[in-house]
Amino acid sequence: MKSALRAGAAGFVALLLGGCMVGPKYERPEPLPGGRLPEAFNEAETLGNSSATNAALWKSAEPSAHLSRGSWWSVFGDAELNRLEGLATEQNQELAGSLARLEQARALVTVARSDLFPHFNFSPSFNRQRTSANSFDRGQAAGVSHSYNTLFVGADAEWELDLWGRVRQQVSAARARLTASEDDLEAARLSIQAEVATDYFSLVALESEYALIQKTIESFRRSFDLTVNRRKGGIASDLDVSQAETQLKAAEALLPAIELERARVLNALAMLCGETTAQFKVQIPAGFQLLPQAVTALPSELLERRPDVAAAERRMAAANADVGVAKTAFYPRVTFHGLAGLQSIDAGSVFNWPSRVWAFGPTLQLPLFTGGRNRAELAFSRAGYRGTVADYRQSVLVAFREVEDQLAAQRLLAEQFGAEQAALNSARRTLEIAENRYKAGLVTYLEVATAQSAALDRERSLVRLSSERLTAQVALIKALGGSWERTDVASR
Repeated sequence: MKSALRAGAAGFVALLLGGCMVGPKYERPEPLPGGRLPEAFNEAETLGNSSATNAALWKSAEPSAHLSRGSWWSVFGDAELNRLEGLATEQNQELAGSLARLEQARALVTVARSDLFPHFNFSPSFNRQRTSANSFDRGQAAGVSHSYNTLFVGADAEWELDLWGRVRQQVSAARARLTASEDDLEAARLSIQAEVATDYFSLVALESEYALIQKTIESFRRSFDLTVNRRKGGIASDLDVSQAETQLKAAEALLPAIELERARVLNALAMLCGETTAQFKVQIPAGFQLLPQAVTALPSELLERRPDVAAAERRMAAANADVGVAKTAFYPRVTFHGLAGLQSIDAGSVFNWPSRVWAFGPTLQLPLFTGGRNRAELAFSRAGYRGTVADYRQSVLVAFREVEDQLAAQRLLAEQFGAEQAALNSARRTLEIAENRYKAGLVTYLEVATAQSAALDRERSLVRLSSERLTAQVALIKALGGSWERTDVASR
């Protein structure tokens, strides 16, 4: 009989300790309602390989902070860009803030886990009390008040029995938010790295455009001097001289605008690298070629590599756990309280063995009426979960849109670059013909000026297009989560 009672008691204790989890089990929803993932990118044919983008190969979003993105900017083969990216990674203050928030999230996991264990406190106390003269106290008759001291030296403890998984759900939510914070940090790092590369290529383009304008000014000045000399010889007219001078001054007026834009880009780069402009220097390599790298493949794990998508998925998991926490409010809570120590009304005897005291026992808290609070909190949590699902699906749509945008940019900018190159070649031939005709006295300087302006416009446009192609390349890498190379990702 006694053994049966012991076994029953042991089973009851095991049941209490194990408890059960109240709340919905987390199941990752479809990235898009009805699983409407595209069979392939619309622009996949520009890569000559659409098999890697088949919908059957799309992976669901998993925490992606563990994925190695590497130094993706190294594909551009520029040592100065590598240096700037290193500075930004080490010194950018936005990254420092994101890292601090990650540390906060990590600390909150420990805070949540602490409620799984008993809490012990050393709690000595001293009280001076006076009893009422109009009540009984310690067997004394009413009509006499008493004053006395109470000294206690000891500890108290408290532990909530996690019957319904309230604490465990809080831990799950905290861990999911920690992982989301890790992905947020990766998203911030990727965004800043892309900004550095974009600004650097813009600076390179501005330097190239500035050098082009300076070279053009020298050419226009020679043309102006030639026209002045021809005017002195009676070959050219005052109108020719005026047109040549106007063209020269117009070219010179272009330089301040380029210098202003260059200063703005340089200031932005300095801020991204965590430095002031006064101490910040950028060495543009001589003979830098603005040539984009070719995309070799598209990763089928787009939804996993994108840290913003993975962070949104983890926030769904956290919100799902919050629903479970809200549900436990409808169930009774069992909390064990205890204390042990020494207590006396006399300081001289407080440490004597007869002064020992202890107490231990459970408290049952059963919600009966809360004015609708618990139902409102549950509704709040469920709405919060639905909001995170919408945010997750929106992040998926944004991911596809950004990749499609940049793939289209790759194709269309390449086509535009080819057309612009052909236009430049044509403009140079036109300029050569116009100059020869002018020297032969067949046309006025207006024809030369028009041809020179057209050639300059085409050259400037080509420089800007080169920069836009590189910027689009950086944006594509960012849209793909930090690289276009496939990676073997272990399931987590």
